Amino acid sequence: MLGLMSKQLNLRIWNNEVIILTTKKLPALESLNDLLSYDPETGVFRWKKSTSNRVKVGDIAGTAQNQGYRVIKIDGSKYLAHRLAWKMHYGNDPKDYIDHINGIKNDNRIQNLRECTHAENLRNRGKNKNNKSGYKGVYLIGSKYKAQIGLIGKITYLGLYDTAEEAHKAYKKAAKYYHGYFYNGGRNEH
Repeated sequence: MLGLMSKQLNLRIWNNEVIILTTKKLPALESLNDLLSYDPETGVFRWKKSTSNRVKVGDIAGTAQNQGYRVIKIDGSKYLAHRLAWKMHYGNDPKDYIDHINGIKNDNRIQNLRECTHAENLRNRGKNKNNKSGYKGVYLIGSKYKAQIGLIGKITYLGLYDTAEEAHKAYKKAAKYYHGYFYNGGRNEH
């Protein structure tokens, strides 16, 4: 059943919470423009029409989910606000993923959004929450720090270093070279 359901729905799990987002196309641009206003400078959506007793014209649209993304419910379906922002600004559905350049998941200003593949989206992630070294791509192994980078689905070893800072320097050099435009130089670190 879950296999069938996951083909029809986009199921994601964040903080042990299952979030269900439809994979169907976004609503038509005309419908979005009738229901919502989007300010590309602030990234804020506001309702143009009241869609329920709880929604008033002019209210900020959507709610923040535990994982940090803003979700807007339209006709019973939930849509990620950054995908709606893309459509309302450019007039077409995103081809694949939308990346938040600065890593702030609810910053839906158009200058902070870019189309990307899943792999490119992962390149722009910050360090993992369970990272004990304090640096992306750096792991404590005994008394040394190992630097590594993910490339095309494989982990590439970058060496062992005496300090976390040295290992991170090696990671940043490799990330800048391999990740290019999607290079994340260590946002959310020390």
